[in-house]
Amino acid sequence: MKRILTILLAFLPLFAAAQMVQPTKWTATEIGDSVRLKATIEEGWHMTIIEFGDREFDEEYKDSFVLTVAKADLTPIRFNSCNDVMCTAPEVWSYSEAVLQQSDPTGEAGLTAQRSEQRSLFWIFVLGFLGGLLAIFTPCVWPIIPMTVSFFLKKGGGLRDAVLYGLSIVILYVGLGLLVTILFGASALNEMSTNAVVNIIFFLILVIFALSFFGLFEITLPDSWSTALDSKARQLGVESKKTKDRPSDSKPLSTLNDSGLSTLSVSGLFSIFLMAFTLVIVSFSCTGPIIGTLLVEAAGKSLLAPAIGMLGFSIALALPFSLFAMFPQWLKQAPKSGDWMTSFKVVLAFLELALSLKFLSVADMAYGWGILPRWLFIAIWIVCFLGIGIYLLWNIKSVSTTRKIIRAAVIIPSIAFACYLVPGLWGAPVKAISAFAPPMQIEGRVVFNDYEEGMAYARQTGKPVILDFTGYGCVNCRKMEAFVLDEDSVKTRLQSYVFIELFVDDRLDADSDGESEGTENSRIQREQFGSNAQPFFVQLDAQGNQVTDPMAFTTDPMEFINWLKY
Repeated sequence: MKRILTILLAFLPLFAAAQMVQPTKWTATEIGDSVRLKATIEEGWHMTIIEFGDREFDEEYKDSFVLTVAKADLTPIRFNSCNDVMCTAPEVWSYSEAVLQQSDPTGEAGLTAQRSEQRSLFWIFVLGFLGGLLAIFTPCVWPIIPMTVSFFLKKGGGLRDAVLYGLSIVILYVGLGLLVTILFGASALNEMSTNAVVNIIFFLILVIFALSFFGLFEITLPDSWSTALDSKARQLGVESKKTKDRPSDSKPLSTLNDSGLSTLSVSGLFSIFLMAFTLVIVSFSCTGPIIGTLLVEAAGKSLLAPAIGMLGFSIALALPFSLFAMFPQWLKQAPKSGDWMTSFKVVLAFLELALSLKFLSVADMAYGWGILPRWLFIAIWIVCFLGIGIYLLWNIKSVSTTRKIIRAAVIIPSIAFACYLVPGLWGAPVKAISAFAPPMQIEGRVVFNDYEEGMAYARQTGKPVILDFTGYGCVNCRKMEAFVLDEDSVKTRLQSYVFIELFVDDRLDADSDGESEGTENSRIQREQFGSNAQPFFVQLDAQGNQVTDPMAFTTDPMEFINWLKY
């Protein structure tokens, strides 16, 4: 039963957004005093022109639409696109905007979005790299080092085999990230990352692994998996060595290059790949929660984010194994598993308990249970980090001087971080955990959580509007609230606006068909503004007309202030 549960848990982390695609694209080409307008329409869609000056159009255009117009007669084109399932909200394309984009191909809004995406991908890579470093010291990965060394000692080690081994590890993990994206799609990944049920599953997974690391029970994948792979890899490795030691007049099965710099048999290459696959399988009991958390955090950033995260993870994990494969004699200097591994497992257990609360918090807010308010979340984090410090301090006298120094390097920041969190119990922002904790209530602005109510108030008061499309499970939303929206200079400017905060993963007040407030908010964002990634800010005037390009994620308050029009 335990093995069946383990197998199910092993594959759950595969659950882990991208901008919506506009099916109709407009271009303009100047021909003397005239302009040739062309609309390119994606396959399966058709486009209808709703308004273009005093011209009348009563057709639905497929594939493309071409029209030549005098420059003096150019006016904005209002149109929409439909397929067999849905229609987009009416859109407006302006020739003047097209000219501006030609003089500046990316445009200010494009550059802002591009910089935001690059920052997100960079931090996903860093997060993956740190996760890979953490995985190296887990109790499932560290014991694989002797197995790796034993395998490559028989092969003789060397740069070529070490590089192939490291590349195999990277290919396997990056392939996993791409597979998740291909199977589920970017939009599905975004929805799953903010889905309350998925977050509950991840909460339970991390709690189970934390209890395992505390020593209550042991989670392992079936021994037959790793044993069979390891045996086959060793068998092929021996065959490869025999091939390598054959007389010089015998031809290898294949060559790495035509210059004759090195040769490698097919069986030798496959044995190295199988050895890397063995590492992935054997270590999954410990790396699974790290990989799953990484894929969930990557969801909502971009189509490539899961693969970028896995690239960072695999590079960090592959580096030491490649070095041991290159210099297998280093094993003599590597510390053996012992008491330090037990201590590391307990520290990791406290960290996983703390991180698990993030997923429970998302579900709690989405369904309005109210079981994990912000102060309780912070209190549990304080207990976890104090627990790390007290545990490592408990028997510090009995360890060697070197380990005392290492423990002190963990004890001091753990207790200091716990002390830093204490003011958060009474409402301090504690921005260091803004990406994980439930959001703070930001004062000094009129906030609505219903689109129609907010727009009605805007029309009544004549105030402009900011739509804030956000999510309970959106990490970047919490960071932006803490580092941008809670800044005094930003709060002062926002007093001029009606602020409508629309949670796309709100599961309250769902009807019989499962349609909730969050479903409606997500539909508004997709159909009216062509996006399904959060955070996403839109400025409207009091009548509901969009006045500037939307704003995506940023941690720069001045960038947000410069975006404001009122």
